[in-house]
Amino acid sequence: MAYPKLLSPLNLGFTTLKNRTLMGSMHTNLEETPGGFERLAAFYSERVDGGVGLIVTGGIGPNPEGAVAKGAALMVSEQDVAHHKIITKAVHQKGGKICMQILHAGRYAYNPDLVAPSAIQAPINPFPPRELSESEINQQIQDFVQCAKLAQQAGYDGVEIMGSEGYLLNQFIVKHTNQRTDAWGGSYENRIRFPLEIIKQIRAAVGQAFILIYRLSMLDLVENGSSQSEVIQLAKAVEDTGATIINTGIGWHEARIPTIATSVPRALFSNLSKQIKQQVAIPVITSNRINTPEVAEQLLADECADMVSMARPFLADSEFVNKAQANNSQAINTCIACNQACLDHTFDGKISSCLVNPRAANETLLNFLPVKTPKKIAVVGAGPAGMAFATYAAEKGHQVTLFDKQTKIGGQFNLARQIPGKEEFNETLRYFAKQLSRLNVNLQLGVEATIDHLASYEEVILATGIIPRTPEIEGINHPKVLSYIDVLNKSVTVGKSVALIGAGGIGFDVAEYLSHQGESLTLNKTLYAKEWGIDLANDKRGGLTEKQIVPSPREIYLLQRKASKVGKNLGKTTGWIHRASLKHKNVKMLANVQYQRIDDQGLHIAIDGKEQVLTIDHVVLCAGQLPNKALFNQLQQANLTANLHIIGGADVAAELDAKRAINQAAWLAADI
Repeated sequence: MAYPKLLSPLNLGFTTLKNRTLMGSMHTNLEETPGGFERLAAFYSERVDGGVGLIVTGGIGPNPEGAVAKGAALMVSEQDVAHHKIITKAVHQKGGKICMQILHAGRYAYNPDLVAPSAIQAPINPFPPRELSESEINQQIQDFVQCAKLAQQAGYDGVEIMGSEGYLLNQFIVKHTNQRTDAWGGSYENRIRFPLEIIKQIRAAVGQAFILIYRLSMLDLVENGSSQSEVIQLAKAVEDTGATIINTGIGWHEARIPTIATSVPRALFSNLSKQIKQQVAIPVITSNRINTPEVAEQLLADECADMVSMARPFLADSEFVNKAQANNSQAINTCIACNQACLDHTFDGKISSCLVNPRAANETLLNFLPVKTPKKIAVVGAGPAGMAFATYAAEKGHQVTLFDKQTKIGGQFNLARQIPGKEEFNETLRYFAKQLSRLNVNLQLGVEATIDHLASYEEVILATGIIPRTPEIEGINHPKVLSYIDVLNKSVTVGKSVALIGAGGIGFDVAEYLSHQGESLTLNKTLYAKEWGIDLANDKRGGLTEKQIVPSPREIYLLQRKASKVGKNLGKTTGWIHRASLKHKNVKMLANVQYQRIDDQGLHIAIDGKEQVLTIDHVVLCAGQLPNKALFNQLQQANLTANLHIIGGADVAAELDAKRAINQAAWLAADI
């Protein structure tokens, strides 16, 4: 059998999980959307069909003050029970198992009524918390218990108690946020009393035949966080108090260290769960940046855990487990950990989905149903939009021909994957190549499509991408000036001092590329941990240690015309990572720049009216893009009988926006 450990059952005593895969908790914002529970039911049941062993829902608050935001989902009433029964019924009809996560945000609650063990404001929240009194702490425990009882009444197979990521239970555990002097603070035994009382009293209320997962923070990554010995002590106490399973949490939300972004090495933190597994008898789950069955299988073989949690990978491909079981992992649509359509949406109040799979959380709305009368469709451009449309349209049964003047698929994904930390983009190209072959798409590479090529098609989809924008600056044709495309294509040699004009996503990517030397940190766990100051052994409290940064081989200036913060419009959950990474390399990020001219001396600029010359070897243009509409305009003038559509960057050239491109392609394909 392929992946024998990953696909083997796990006996919990009173129930058995069919395999060792956990679809980890993800809040989609459907929880607060009208009709959202019906959509969640379809979302989860499709993952059960896909073979997942156990599901944990997004975080549900045990009381109003504990909800992640004012008005966020709660489990406090019979009405809440009725809504959740829609989910559990759908999952159980497919033979699946599902647990509800109980999440009390504490000082992270985006809510003016928030509470915490001590009145210490979180750096990521504008609202200061109120310190809980002893009687209020006891009430909070009862709210957790009542929440679990209602979850059981709603048909859930268990609950996950969120004790990590810096939420309320975690806030009680560490001195960083618990400065109480009563029975709930002070000594470590007092500080862990709150989560242990919750486990103990929930177990007494729900009985033994109910899954109780405790999400344990293995590595806080904040000052005055827990030590390794404390984490082990808590794990043993969690087991003794009645938990069924221990799940892994890594890093607080306020921690300034990436833990799940695409730049994080795969399975970076799994040895921490191994430390716990060696100390307890109940099953332990490992998590964070695990996105292939091969990695998951190896972690189980190495006895890092008894189960593997993969959250975003089940957004990317609901059939993940079935494809692994069929020994066809090459057909898995792999999560690239970009966060653009999932976490960025979650924290921005939008419905979460997936960049590489727009159907995620849209299962009742977006479907590629077989067509009765296949059409002959031409797609021009094999970048993200073109590849995606060709795949979805062919899945429906259309006869699709995909043209591209380049000799390989991918478009600007082929540039993105050159960036250190974006190696996962290779997986998306592998997936689409596999799909195009499986669906018999007629792939015409090295062919520049013309009107004559397209004359016989019923539908023509133009995904011709973008052309780089050339700013109007005196001396823009100077030999010092390079295009970002030439740089990332490695067709030019770049000097030791560089100025980048444009500080959007492309500018940041090129800066990352040019500031890098040696092996990509994403491919080397040791180097990554050193650069970000992570003590993977957790010998030092909170898992923090001194950073050891590999210096940049170049002096780099990253410039923008706007007066706003450089990188302001980068991803909500990853922008800070890109800025921090470039600061590590001493990249100089300058805003409110006026470009005067480029000459032999260098780049002449003015900032706040003060003129200066950057004496650099090269200027790299990263100043945005324009839609490549040349063929579209020709076809419109030619009066073709075909229906003409334009998608992706050719429609709207907004950075390298693969999320919008693939999403647009999917909805168009569904309609044709």
